[in-house]
Amino acid sequence: MNERENSTRKDDRSVTVIGLGPMGQAMTRTLLAAGRSVTVWNRTAGRADAVVADGAKPAATPGEAVEASDLVILSLTDYQAMYDILGGAIASLAGRTLVNLSSDTPDRSREAAAWATGHGAAFLTGGVMVPAPMVGTEAAFVYYSGPERVMESHRAALALLGTPKYLGEDPGAAQMMYQAQLAVFLTTLSGLMHATAMLGTVGMKAREALPELLASADSTGDILRAGEENPGAALDAGEHPGDLSTVTMMGATSDHIVETSRSLGLDLALPLAVQGHYRRAIENGHGGDNWTRIIDSIRGAR
Repeated sequence: MNERENSTRKDDRSVTVIGLGPMGQAMTRTLLAAGRSVTVWNRTAGRADAVVADGAKPAATPGEAVEASDLVILSLTDYQAMYDILGGAIASLAGRTLVNLSSDTPDRSREAAAWATGHGAAFLTGGVMVPAPMVGTEAAFVYYSGPERVMESHRAALALLGTPKYLGEDPGAAQMMYQAQLAVFLTTLSGLMHATAMLGTVGMKAREALPELLASADSTGDILRAGEENPGAALDAGEHPGDLSTVTMMGATSDHIVETSRSLGLDLALPLAVQGHYRRAIENGHGGDNWTRIIDSIRGAR
């Protein structure tokens, strides 16, 4: 190890954070509060001012930021931003660990892992499953995937951000879980806004409607768990017992939602998509099966 490398790696408690949006700032403050030395860099330099005032060290360039720590956390818009920022700092990547907590596709995560390892860096994909204000709290958790030895070597630092949930060696696994979780989240948000719009047509204000709707959303998990001792076990076994709720029954409900929404002049994109799941299952002869049978058409031609 030459003198320059030794000077940049003498503190194994140091962490670099690149990207200082709300999430990056929250992670920086959490690490600082835990006694870590944190170097930061952001394309809009002024965004670093607040965390620098809290004790973070500003880097003048991405290369300087990377060289400041063995552990480099990226909190960016997407994976292309990583290439844009680190493309000029490739010579500094060897021996570092990049933990990319940005959102993108699983395939792009795998491509990024190959790019990083091709330049001598270790790579972990991550997905933070809480909003910025909850980073570092007991409720926070983060999915990771990539080389297990790399995960374990940095577990202590990463655990400060939230409980690490390791999903295996495939760099795309954590991103897949992140996108799957967001599929549930974003669909729920759209459903809540659609339902709020429906209730608004009878004069109900959002402040009156949303508490009722949120209570329903909160209870969904409990309802599904009550219907099956081990949620997902029947799906894995290819079983769809229709003793509690059938495709036909749920499909009729989806028809009513479409009809109501159409009569109110609301956008039909969401209710038609849901209706389509049930209609395809019925067309395929599964009307008497449990509503979970709709997964067949969702899986498509896999």
